[in-house]
Parts: sequence; structure tokens; C-alpha cells
Amino acid sequence: MLPLPPVIAWTLGAVGAVFISKLLAREWRRVNAELDAREQATAPMRPQEFPTLRRDPQSGVYRPE
Repeated sequence: MLPLPPVIAWTLGAVGAVFISKLLAREWRRVNAELDAREQATAPMRPQEFPTLRRDPQSGVYRPE
């Protein structure tokens, strides 16, 4: 069996490196999105973020302003 010419071997190596780097970048983004979603879910709310409730005099139900 003949050895691969160097140009073909370098080309295959470069294509493989690009494929692996894209795969790793996609996985990195997926993990970061999952961690960000978890962080947002567990972050405490600040009092400024709560809506102010006012009582409707006709129905007696509290509604956000």
C-alpha cells in the first residue's frame, strides 16, 4: 500500500480539525445555555421587579398596576 501524499494527509487533518472544533464549539454553547438557564431560574428576584398590586374597588380583586 502506498503512503498518502503529504498534501492529502494535511488536507484530511485540516478538515478533521475544523469538524472537531465546530463540534466542540456547539457543545460549549449548549452547556453554557443550560447553565445560564439554571442560573436565571435560581436567581433571587429584586423587590423592584415585583409588580405593585392595587385592589379593584368594584370586584375586590388585587390586580397589578
